Amino acid sequence: MRRKRLTQDPCPIARSLDVIGDWWSLLIVREALSGTCRFSDFQQRLGLARNILSTRLRNLVEAGVLETRPSPGRCDHNEYHLTDKGRRLQPVLRALYTWGKENLFAADEAAAE
Repeated sequence: MRRKRLTQDPCPIARSLDVIGDWWSLLIVREALSGTCRFSDFQQRLGLARNILSTRLRNLVEAGVLETRPSPGRCDHNEYHLTDKGRRLQPVLRALYTWGKENLFAADEAAAE
C-alpha cells in the first residue's frame, strides 16, 4: 500500500512531514548533523537494514535535504552531506530533543546528549 503524498497540501506541516515524517529520516538527519556521511557509518550507528537506509537516503537526496559527493580517496564511493535545506532542520531536531527530554524521561532518568 502506497502512502498518500502531501506535496500539494496547503499546510506547511503536512508538506514537511511528506519529506521528513518518518523516524528513520529524522534519525539520518540527526546523524548527518553529527558528522556522519558514509553509508556504512549510518548503518552502524542506526542499526537499520541496508534496503531501508538506501531508500531513506535516496528520498532525502531527491528532496534536497542531503547531497552526494565523491568520497575522498575512494572514487567508487559517495558520501552524504547535508544541504543548507538539511542543516535548517537542526532547530527542529533540537526542539524534539528538548520536548522528549522534558516529557518522556523520568526525573531520575538520564537522556543522551
